[in-house]
Amino acid sequence: MTSDEAATDVPPLRRRRRAVAVQEIVTAAERHLTEHGPAAMSLRAVARSLGMTVQALYHYFPSRDHLVTTLIAKAYDDLADAVQGAVDAAPDRTTVPRVVLAAEGYRRWAMVNPERFQLIYGTPLRHYEAPAEGPTTQAVRRMSAIFMRELFGEFSTEQLAAADTPEPSPSFRAHLEHLPPDGLGALPPPAVSLFLDAWGRMHGLVALEVFGHTTFIGAHQAEVFHVAMRNMCRDVHRRIPADRTGLREAGDARQASRP
Repeated sequence: MTSDEAATDVPPLRRRRRAVAVQEIVTAAERHLTEHGPAAMSLRAVARSLGMTVQALYHYFPSRDHLVTTLIAKAYDDLADAVQGAVDAAPDRTTVPRVVLAAEGYRRWAMVNPERFQLIYGTPLRHYEAPAEGPTTQAVRRMSAIFMRELFGEFSTEQLAAADTPEPSPSFRAHLEHLPPDGLGALPPPAVSLFLDAWGRMHGLVALEVFGHTTFIGAHQAEVFHVAMRNMCRDVHRRIPADRTGLREAGDARQASRP
């Protein structure tokens, strides 16, 4: 590669300076979030902490909503990185189900970053509405994909479709058919039901702990969570037929339950 060709691969100086400024603003906003909580998010306060005017900050983020969207998407991405990192760090011969490791990565990130957890899962910010199919949606799907893979990765679509769950109503089944194929729409309806049940159990325990509702457990909260996640994994997996015989029995049971 010639020097001229190499030079064309380097972003223009103005673009590099803008990227640095955006990163500084996001870092300052995250710091403000940690110190004051999501409800106190203020462009003026962020700009002041950087020695900028609000008008100068508007050159990078046209409104508070643009900055909040960036913070939410980044929080989801960082959470997904923590979840994936927890799975990747597991020893090869571990007996702990991978979805349990993922859940524990989720919990650890939430406990270290309670304000950012509150930003994405706490009381919605007033007058803020995430853009439809925007960066926050994509970030959520990325994290959900990790849990879907670790919870259901060992099962075929046929097995998931035969899972032992109540038959969804016609309207709910029609709704599921319109879900994006890169998210829950990739799962058969029984697996969606199992996934939402598992997600609620995991997230509910983490939210209770983050918001201080399980302090009576004392120093044993990590142990309680671990046991609960192993129970959750076992409960989900026992509802999924493990072999051809189980598939046939599940199919017969579904046929018998239909009017």
